[in-house]
Amino acid sequence: MRRQLEPIIENDFFRGKVIVLLGARQVGKSTLIGILPSCRVRKTLWLDGENADVRQLLDHATASRLKQLCEGHEIVVIDEAQKINGIGSVLKLFADYLKEIQVIASGSSAFELRNSLNEPLTGRKFEYNLYPISFVEMAEHTNLLEEMRALPHRLVYGYYPEIVTHPQEAERLLRFLSDSYLYKDIFLFKGLKKPEKMLDLLRLLAWQLGSEVNSHELSKTLKIDNQTIDSYITMLEQAFVIYKLPAYHTNQRTELKKSKKIYFNDLGIRNAIINDFRPIEIRNDAGALFENYVINELRKQNEYSQTFARFHFWRNVDQREIDLIVEKNNRLHPFEIKWNPEKKVRLTKSFSTIYGETDLTIVHRENFYEIITGFAMSMK
Repeated sequence: MRRQLEPIIENDFFRGKVIVLLGARQVGKSTLIGILPSCRVRKTLWLDGENADVRQLLDHATASRLKQLCEGHEIVVIDEAQKINGIGSVLKLFADYLKEIQVIASGSSAFELRNSLNEPLTGRKFEYNLYPISFVEMAEHTNLLEEMRALPHRLVYGYYPEIVTHPQEAERLLRFLSDSYLYKDIFLFKGLKKPEKMLDLLRLLAWQLGSEVNSHELSKTLKIDNQTIDSYITMLEQAFVIYKLPAYHTNQRTELKKSKKIYFNDLGIRNAIINDFRPIEIRNDAGALFENYVINELRKQNEYSQTFARFHFWRNVDQREIDLIVEKNNRLHPFEIKWNPEKKVRLTKSFSTIYGETDLTIVHRENFYEIITGFAMSMK
């Protein structure tokens, strides 16, 4: 299957910068790197940070040692790079002294890897996030009609590559993924004092899908302080489990400013966390799942097409709300996302009074594919 990032990353080869690819475990980072045309035809050295001998080899490495290690290779791939002590300094040596070698570093923990790379690789890297398979990728791989029909299945089981390729084993594989990989990365976070509280928080967030999240209320429920709640949410975000959608506001007193919503990067993982794989037709959370799905797919297209729009939701003190506000070039694009195509929706007057009349895009289960596939073009 062709991933949307493939031509973008390939275009960045041998431009004097390290390529950094981030994403959750099992989303296909290594597979993507392996199918890049340059990696298929040029001599490539693969190093896995999970292996102790690789970590030892790269620990306190010098430019001369790296040159000796990479002799005869044009490309070096460092997988699970966050496991390597001082990886930022190692990659800086490549960028400064071994410019003829293209380095790709991948990692499943943005928290650890970004902290290690930001300062050493300032101006020396191209960085990308890889998510579970997108609607657009699947529609190209099979066909548009087949993927449209698969929507009820995607809302329950998500888009992890292994789930997509083994749909009959989806529930069993998702339980394995969430237990063996998701929790493993969470427990490895430095400074995580109460991992059981992290898991309790994750379940609460899963139950509150698409709702505003109040740190104070979560704090009271879990009996841990607000600061710890916020740090745990940040860790989960950096592990590619969840993401925050902040409230859009200017300086209007009637707008909510510090509010946020939490969504899951993959709905299969979310449903595994609450142990609910019932068909979408008999669920009472179909609307929340569909909202999460649409925002996920628009975010993927935003990043993969390098649209660079910002995503928010909007709400005022009177509880008037817009599901999604996409901000690009000082223009606001409001979206309402409804599972039921017959539900009547219009732009709230409270929003129009502040920001003027603007076109409202209504997304439902009968037109979602048009909105997702046309997103990048609509932002131009």
